[in-house]
Amino acid sequence: MFTQAAGQKFDCVYVDFLPSWSSSLFLRCFTRDLKWNYNSSGGSGKQGSFSPPLFLHLHLFFLSGLRVLSTDRMTWRPQYRSSKYRHVFGKPATKENCYDGVPITRSVHDNHLCAANPRFIAVITECAGGGSFLVLSIHHTGKVDPHHPKVSGHRGNVLDIKWNPFDDFCIASCSEDATVKIWDIPEHGVLKNITVPWKELQGHSRRVGLIEWHPTANNIIFSTGYDYQVLMWRLDVPEQVIKNPVRSISVHSDVVLSMSFNTDGSRLATSCKDKKIRVIDPRTGTLLQETNCKLHRASKVLFLGNLKMLLSTGNSRWNHRQIALWDQEDLSQPSYAEDLDGSSGVLFPFYDSDTHMLYIAGKGDGNIRYYEISPEKPYVHYLTEYRSLLPQKGMGVMPKRGLDVCSCEVFRFYKLVTIKSLIEPLSMIVPRRSESYQEDIYPMTAGNKPAMTADEWISGLDKGPLMMSLRPGSKLDFNVEADLSKGPTDSTETRHSRSRQGLSQLIHERLDAKEENVRKESRPTLLLPSTDENSSSTTYVSNGQLDSTHCSPPKTENELRQMFYKQQEEIRRLRELLNQKDVRMKQLELEIKNVKNSQATL
Repeated sequence: MFTQAAGQKFDCVYVDFLPSWSSSLFLRCFTRDLKWNYNSSGGSGKQGSFSPPLFLHLHLFFLSGLRVLSTDRMTWRPQYRSSKYRHVFGKPATKENCYDGVPITRSVHDNHLCAANPRFIAVITECAGGGSFLVLSIHHTGKVDPHHPKVSGHRGNVLDIKWNPFDDFCIASCSEDATVKIWDIPEHGVLKNITVPWKELQGHSRRVGLIEWHPTANNIIFSTGYDYQVLMWRLDVPEQVIKNPVRSISVHSDVVLSMSFNTDGSRLATSCKDKKIRVIDPRTGTLLQETNCKLHRASKVLFLGNLKMLLSTGNSRWNHRQIALWDQEDLSQPSYAEDLDGSSGVLFPFYDSDTHMLYIAGKGDGNIRYYEISPEKPYVHYLTEYRSLLPQKGMGVMPKRGLDVCSCEVFRFYKLVTIKSLIEPLSMIVPRRSESYQEDIYPMTAGNKPAMTADEWISGLDKGPLMMSLRPGSKLDFNVEADLSKGPTDSTETRHSRSRQGLSQLIHERLDAKEENVRKESRPTLLLPSTDENSSSTTYVSNGQLDSTHCSPPKTENELRQMFYKQQEEIRRLRELLNQKDVRMKQLELEIKNVKNSQATL
């Protein structure tokens, strides 16, 4: 132990850990001109006079780590939390892969102003007289033609745009002209100005600021405007101009700032200009929960997947930017709150339910913070931060099915940089050495097929999204339902479920057909030498049948090397087929489980 000589005081004492292969510690003592006494545990004393600065190495054996904050205070060092996403980093696209020369809108509305899907990227643009937005092919990078055709059918500024999650060629927009319009985008992109929408929704009395598609039901969209109303619309009607919404929700006392659905679309969370968060039943418009907390003034709110939690961004009572976590069943007090900084820009939250990662991007900031969310305390775990000198005005997000899984990309932003008229793609990447498909970071994700029709959802049925695999080469129609175990919500749903005769038989027939296709695709093709001495062809065995294809044997070293590479590629393809079989088996097991659950609810 240490004893102090001549009544002198310590400047600072603390303990650092050595690597795991060593059991000793470094005790670093920064002192003035002091004399120290070091007594070993056996009682024998050793004295020495030391001059600052001093690094005293004491080799001690500890069972657990201690951190010495002072001579009379010790605390336990918190344990290291391992995570596969701890080293995620942001990789901005090169200049050639950005969208340059885009006239980004100068609107001060706090929306994303950008939307993306695997085929197109749309951005609200600045224009004189009316409102418009630009739709570009996702591969149309580089300099954008200033006279590129636009979607320009609104009579006022466009405030929000959202792609249909189940149709990559359908996009919705809302405007200051108090209308919502649904547009059909041609397969080859916008080649001329589009002014006539597919559907026009007229029901708001003032400008419309937000739109949101239902996450699982087809042809259902919600809109809210400066008349404090949230309107529910269905699009599978013959009229081109729809004036009567299905439902009008009037529970807000001010302008709605954000809307968010839970996974199956049975709950709608909103944040309002009155700084309150509300949880609403979107079918009936019933207010289920409402915050009354004065310590957090919310501006944006987001459902966190299946965690039954809400995340909000806003300001504390001291006007610091703040994030807060809420239990969706109890909004009296936040479960977690953290102040970030003193800036004034709105914080946009983005949540990836597959990796449980939360991204926080501030309007006018150049940085993006990201965290990992867990269902246990302390809930929010800070990972790291992406920093850039280019401030973002808005952000678009690519759906998971549009990511590059070969480079371990787990999220992709599209930053709107107004000072350079630039749209910069930003990929969030998990560093991995292997170039093969990383199944642990790409679980089954929401696909592009609706789980139910508009009539089914309005009648009271709740279903989770249809899931799909991101493995390259997997079929997009290999969808399984995320949650069929949820019971019917009312008698109307029960009657609807009982009317679906032969459901089990149809599903089993579909599974058998898919399994047969998988077996056909997975049958290997073997290369056998020809038994005919006068023939120089190679005999192929495919699906149990011989197929003779004229191919001369390699004659040079280069041709032999190419043949070797082809065989290696064939071996790699067969290995991928085997891996796909494993994934398919898991999908079939999940579908069978869902069928049993649905039969149990009948």
